[in-house]
Amino acid sequence: MTEDRILDRHDWRILDAVQADGKISLADLSEKVGLSRTPCQIRLRRLEDEGFITGYHARLNMRMIRKNYVVFIQVKLEGTSRRHLEQFNRAVRKMDAIQSCHMMAGGYDYLLKVRCRNMEEYRVILTDSINNLPGVYQTTTFPVMEEVKRSPGVDLSARI
Repeated sequence: MTEDRILDRHDWRILDAVQADGKISLADLSEKVGLSRTPCQIRLRRLEDEGFITGYHARLNMRMIRKNYVVFIQVKLEGTSRRHLEQFNRAVRKMDAIQSCHMMAGGYDYLLKVRCRNMEEYRVILTDSINNLPGVYQTTTFPVMEEVKRSPGVDLSARI
């Protein structure tokens, strides 16, 4: 990956367009970016090859697939040595039920996001899986009442 490479406004426009719509046609992308098809396709492929674009994803309707119950879990570990953290990280990466995991600074060590069908399913995930992760000392659960905003990407408008 070339993190130091300078991107021009066309590159930023391509990134903005594909993060908003990963299925955008090359014709529509070219028009949106202001380039003809071939240069647009070359730039898109280069952004993929250099690691600026790491994949394309579909946004699923969580209610329709019955994964609309969201819970955030604060996790405190018994210790925060490198060994403790690496063991926890490895175990979390293997758990499909955990949608995201962030190491935090402050009063707890990690913040997990879990999506499931309902509270009963979450209770099973918590008691059978999360509480058995290496080094877990304490968990605090925060059920989500309403998702107010979920953005598929980041704001690139200042770069365009």
